[in-house]
Amino acid sequence: MSQGKTALPPLDYLLAFEAAAESQSFVGASKKLNISETAISRKVRLLELHYDVPLFLRGHRSISLTPQGASFLARINPALKELREASRAIVAEHKERPVTLAATNSVAALWLMPRLHRFRAANKHIKIMVVSSDRDEECLSEQVDLAILRGDGNWPGFTSRQLFGETIFPVCSPAYLEANPQADDIAMLPHLDLIAVAAQHPEWMTWQRWLSHVGRQNVEPKQAALFNTYPMSIQAAVDGLGVALGWAHLVDPLIEQGKLVRPLGDEAVRTDFGYYLLRSEAAAPFDECRIVEDWLCGVSDARKRFAS
Repeated sequence: MSQGKTALPPLDYLLAFEAAAESQSFVGASKKLNISETAISRKVRLLELHYDVPLFLRGHRSISLTPQGASFLARINPALKELREASRAIVAEHKERPVTLAATNSVAALWLMPRLHRFRAANKHIKIMVVSSDRDEECLSEQVDLAILRGDGNWPGFTSRQLFGETIFPVCSPAYLEANPQADDIAMLPHLDLIAVAAQHPEWMTWQRWLSHVGRQNVEPKQAALFNTYPMSIQAAVDGLGVALGWAHLVDPLIEQGKLVRPLGDEAVRTDFGYYLLRSEAAAPFDECRIVEDWLCGVSDARKRFAS
């Protein structure tokens, strides 16, 4: 037998032959493969010429397999089935899987969202679904692949890596400071318009706690506005409503943009808490998840450092 007859024919010839044999009709095969009857007939004929073997007996309006055709179909069916299974498997294994990333409202709005466009520009094939919530149980649900939460780094059942620490200082708009120059005096701060947050976590840094940390104990600070989310309190400060507590890394971009200033200069409180990237130890990380995790850790490694 010549080399041409031992070489594999084009796959579409084999698929046309298989469809025609199973349908016992070129018309049926054309419907199954969504190509014309003429194309089916031509591919089958080319397959017969390739092997120089008749595969069908052709009647006026019917076809039937020759003994050689029936034997050939039995031989190629398992191979075509294996090819289909392999094709389905590789698509399933490498199908783009979105990464669900949960974060507190403050981190999602002020730290994560401003950086996502850079990640998307470099990783267009990866989809990130962001869940913004201040409820730990929602951020740590089984549906979440990665989470960024505030704490001490200890979450049983989760691996954790600190993205940034917790350094806190007063911030206000340049216009507010200009109208209230006494804001640069820590003794006067409790008497100014202080913006507060009604936090769900008892260890959240309040104005009273912050003032106590800097030596202003037993002070009842004046409260100008109370918000239920931290991003709203920061927006209020940007809008000139008063002085808010700024978490470094969350408000740094607004300071760099000149939307906020630090009226007390370098005066700040550093706590033992921080913001951590969490991943469940029970869940096997997938490729897209690893890429997002590595990106977040890379952003963390390049962050501005604050003294303890």
